[in-house]
Amino acid sequence: MKKRWVSTALCAAMVVASLSGCGLKEPDAPATTAAPTDTTAAEAPAAAGEETSEAAGDASGAAAANDPAVTLVYAEVNPLDTIVGQTDSYFKEKVEELSGGSITIDLQASGVLGSENDVLDTMLGGGGTIDMSRISAFALTSYGGEKSMLLSIPYTFVNRDHFWNFATSDLAPEFLLEPHDNGTGVRGLFYGEEGFRHFFTKNPVNSLEDLAGMKLRVSNDPIMNGMVEGLGASPTVVAFGELYSALQTGVVDGAEQPIANYKSNAFPEVANNLILDGHTLGAIQVIITDDAWDKLTENQQAAMMEASKLASEYNRQISEEAENKVLEELKAEGCNVVEVSDKAPWQEACKKVVEENTSAYADLYQQIVDMQ
Repeated sequence: MKKRWVSTALCAAMVVASLSGCGLKEPDAPATTAAPTDTTAAEAPAAAGEETSEAAGDASGAAAANDPAVTLVYAEVNPLDTIVGQTDSYFKEKVEELSGGSITIDLQASGVLGSENDVLDTMLGGGGTIDMSRISAFALTSYGGEKSMLLSIPYTFVNRDHFWNFATSDLAPEFLLEPHDNGTGVRGLFYGEEGFRHFFTKNPVNSLEDLAGMKLRVSNDPIMNGMVEGLGASPTVVAFGELYSALQTGVVDGAEQPIANYKSNAFPEVANNLILDGHTLGAIQVIITDDAWDKLTENQQAAMMEASKLASEYNRQISEEAENKVLEELKAEGCNVVEVSDKAPWQEACKKVVEENTSAYADLYQQIVDMQ
């Protein structure tokens, strides 16, 4: 679908810089885009992004084409047919196009480079073997991105538009650059999302009460642990790469994922019950190490930021449609899909974890809540 977007002043400055040769070595903020402004734009074919890309590619691609060749290793834990995988592939295409081929993205998907925490440990360790990654926003909580924690608070975002109101706001660059500003050694380039996250289980779950006593897989994240405990279940830490076998062998009774990831990772084979509680929206971001960023030329940095803006737009275009398509496929294949008509009991059960994890950023969190 076509979206009408307006980039932030920073992104505009970066694109101008790519045309004029002005410095970009320390951008003040990553690329963000504004929400669509009318129904016609939202319903039309996705041509605007391609036109913008073509025009930008002619300019910044020509400017960067003769710059030193750079290959950046990019890690993705999910397969390329997921929403995030498609976003990764589009970003790779645009970076290479807009840099005139001087930047090559070596995209390593399906977790071949490890879990998100493994990837972050490698990136922050300074070894230089992984330069970029698509990660869940909350994964940075323990790596200098404390504010990103607010994006994974249960039942914060009431719908996709609410999230994108944040992702295109003046707050977004502040969140994306927090790890860099804290000296962690990575910076965020852009936001996206992979759909709302839901619980899936080996045995049917028709209500909140049915989760009681279940062992639910969590990552090593305090908010997720607190949420599962609040819902009456038992949080059990299992690496994502081991989740299929953990479900198969009964180490855990269920887990939670966005719908597209649930299907793409074949989890319905071992846990064919999906309850659409939508406890969090799967906010994602693409990050790059400061070392990798600093070895890019000014023109290459401009190309990277323009590609970031386009990839964020592309992610917004495809996410809801892709999620709905996968959900219909799951139903057709016999997955037991349960709707949640009243989320109030779920929200009440998570009240404690919400209060405990937003108190330090109460005003900031309220700003996010008010963006709905």
